[in-house]
Amino acid sequence: MAALSGKIALVAGGTRGAGRGIAVELGAAGATVYVTGRTTRAQQSEYGRPETIEETSEMVTAAGGQGIAVRVDHTVPAEVEALVARIRREQGRLDILVNDIWGGEHLTEWNKPVWEHSLDKGLHMLRLAIDTHLITAHFALALMIERPGGLLVELTDGTAEYNATHYRLCPYYDLVKTGVIRMAWAHAKDLAPHGATAVALTPGWMRSEMMLDIFSVTEENWRDATSVQPHFVISETPRFTGRAVAALAADPERARWNGQSLSSGGLAKVYGFDDLDGSRPDCWRYMDEVMDAGKPADATDYR
Repeated sequence: MAALSGKIALVAGGTRGAGRGIAVELGAAGATVYVTGRTTRAQQSEYGRPETIEETSEMVTAAGGQGIAVRVDHTVPAEVEALVARIRREQGRLDILVNDIWGGEHLTEWNKPVWEHSLDKGLHMLRLAIDTHLITAHFALALMIERPGGLLVELTDGTAEYNATHYRLCPYYDLVKTGVIRMAWAHAKDLAPHGATAVALTPGWMRSEMMLDIFSVTEENWRDATSVQPHFVISETPRFTGRAVAALAADPERARWNGQSLSSGGLAKVYGFDDLDGSRPDCWRYMDEVMDAGKPADATDYR
């Protein structure tokens, strides 16, 4: 359980969802985790959600690690530069960078072509989900490469294989999620000579705080949502993705994944971890073979 003891991680965009799940699982493995985002107990972001970076940080510490909450707007280079300077000053190293900055759900207009979609919302989505990742990588990777063995995880939605043949129902969303995969591939080329690894990672259909609210359920009764959306039966908790990142970070041979597009379900098969309920959902295979194929919802062979 202390496989990452002594390791320093930065989860950029760790307020909620996958970022929170990753931060907690890194903490459970013994890491010190800097959790960044824009929503604190004193100040809420445009996202309008109640979750805070302090809550995530406390969950990291409760899990066995050390959580450190820092309010950062990752669209502002000076704030990110100051964050990395603080990590250097306090820790002298950075071993794991998770780029999970997003916040674009409220900007997405599904099933609208580019000429109908709000231009302002679309460009803001690119700013939140592409620019922020590059800004963070610019400052944080310079610290990470000072020691060999670093890991960069770029969070996205969909594997490279799935996204290559499926339009993600919005030109901006499609560009963001495929662009992050390519970004990880490019970083992998630059990081390899420094003994560091970069991957793109996607959760499956994640039971984030927002998704549970959309279906008016909780984690305890989430299956009730299948009466509205039967395919929600394949969903997974944010901690499942967290366990994928923790497993990658603890793998001394993680360089074998350099530049690849990975999924929580795919890595679970390799590393042997389960979701909180003991199941092992394989969402993207399910999406391709069941949901997109028009078959009735049945996750029997997929979790």
